[in-house]
Order: sequence, then C-alpha cells, then structure tokens
Amino acid sequence: MKQDLLTFTNWSKDNLQALLDSALDIKAHPEKYATALAGKSIVGLFEKPSLRTRVSFDIGINKLGGHFLYLDMESGNLSGRESGKDMAGNLGCWADAIVARVFKHSTLQTLSENTHVPVINALCDLYHPCQALADYLALAEKFDDLSSVHLAYLGDGNNVAHSLMIVGAILGVKLTIATPMGYEPDSSIVDWCQSAAQSSGSTLTLTNDVNSLKDVDALYTDTWISMGDSTPLEQIKNQFQPFQLNETLMKQSGAQWAMHCQPAHRDLEITSKVADSEQSLLLLQAENRMHAQNAILLWLLAKN
Repeated sequence: MKQDLLTFTNWSKDNLQALLDSALDIKAHPEKYATALAGKSIVGLFEKPSLRTRVSFDIGINKLGGHFLYLDMESGNLSGRESGKDMAGNLGCWADAIVARVFKHSTLQTLSENTHVPVINALCDLYHPCQALADYLALAEKFDDLSSVHLAYLGDGNNVAHSLMIVGAILGVKLTIATPMGYEPDSSIVDWCQSAAQSSGSTLTLTNDVNSLKDVDALYTDTWISMGDSTPLEQIKNQFQPFQLNETLMKQSGAQWAMHCQPAHRDLEITSKVADSEQSLLLLQAENRMHAQNAILLWLLAKN
C-alpha cells in the first residue's frame, strides 16, 4: 500500500523522529546517499511559483542520483488542459513520485486518489509539511530535546502555522500561536492538534496578545499576506504591526532564535536587524528544506 505525505496527521511520533534522524544523517553523510535515488524520476507539478521549494527539490534529488522534472502549470499551458485525475494517472505511468505545489488541498487529494505513486505536498492552502519538517530539523540542531522547546509563531494562522502545529503536537513541542483577532488557525486543525498533544505531552496555546509571550526559545513568523491573497497591505498592516518579529520582541519573549520560512518582506513581518542577526535561523531553515525533503522521498519510496 502506497504512502503519501499530504499533512503528517497520519504519522506517529516514532516515525517523525526517525524521519528527522534520517534527514540529519543525509546532511552529515551525503556520500552514503549519492546513489539512493539512482534510476528514479520525480515530477514536480507547480501551480504556484517558487524559489526554495523548486531549487531544494531539484538539487536535492540530483544529489541522491535521481532525476527531477519540473512542470509549470501556467507557462507550460497545462492548467485546465486536462483533468487532475487524468494527469495523476498519466504521471504515474512514468514517474516514481509526484511533488505538487498547489492552490487547493483538494488538488493533492485528487492526485493521490488517482495514481499509484507517492504524492508529496510541497505547499497548499492548508498545509506546508516539508517546510515544517525543515523547521524542526533546524531546531533539532540547536536543542538536544525537541520536547523541551517552546516555539511561538506570530502572525497569520496560515498553512505554515498549521503544519508547525501538527508536527509540534506529534513531537511533544510546547507551542504558542499568537495572531491578530480574526486571523486564528483553522479550528478543526487546532482541535486535532489539541487531541494529539494530550498523548505526546505537547501543549498548544492560542493568543491574540503578543505581549504575553514569555520564556520562548524560538520566535517564528511568516508573511502577513499569503501568496495569491489580493488583500491590500494597508488594509491589514495596523492589525499585524504589533506582531512584527523585532529586537524588542526577541528580548521581551526571551527567544534565542528567530525563524521565517521566506520569502521575507523585510521590515514588515520581520526586521532586517533580526533577519541578519546571529540569532537568525532563516538560512538554516532554507538549507534544511533539501535534507528534510530528501529524507521524505527516501522514506516514501522505500514504503512503496
């Protein structure tokens, strides 16, 4: 039976920890994995533009001896040309896995249901699991025990926040999600995470008061307006400004590390001083996208 990676909600704590350990080993000993994907071809199906996702998958797969084929839905005139069901079935005839960066989670479900090869969520409207794994990989390099870490997320309760919550709840991380009023995470995902937290020892706190953040190990933020959202910045800027990741908030919260999945809008959601500081994990997170994704690919292809 094939296994996909759409959300991480069906992964156990042991398997997630094994995935992190695998990513760390791939990073530390690349020579051991130079032919791990020899003879394998992975298709990247991209509805949305990308820098980190596209490059980290392409180069990462190459480092494992595999082949990556990038399909741009728009410039390649694939969008609307045929059904997602038919695309999935045809791609499964040739490819060993499908990496999809899409607008809607339902597109991933359609792909998964209509192909026999693994489907990996490289971003959708609800989740960003590859990013979350890379983020916790970065934290695992800074802390011996993730269950002792207090991670606070600031800003919009979006797809990145959802995946950080899911993975953190499984691993036993202490999580605080601080959002402006009306921008909280999806309530059904919050409920799932609260349930998972009960068995893992995690705690999940939601707040609209950014000044309540205390004894935090790492502060994480994302863009105030997600890609594809046409909301004018001026319309929401006043609501989000108090949630800016800056030097004052770093000191006030006690955070050792600053995190951002990028692209970053400097001096909006994060100041340049913090992004470029010695406390910044931004480039480590970006680097770890490749290692985390390589671990995911090897895991899923081994299961299939």
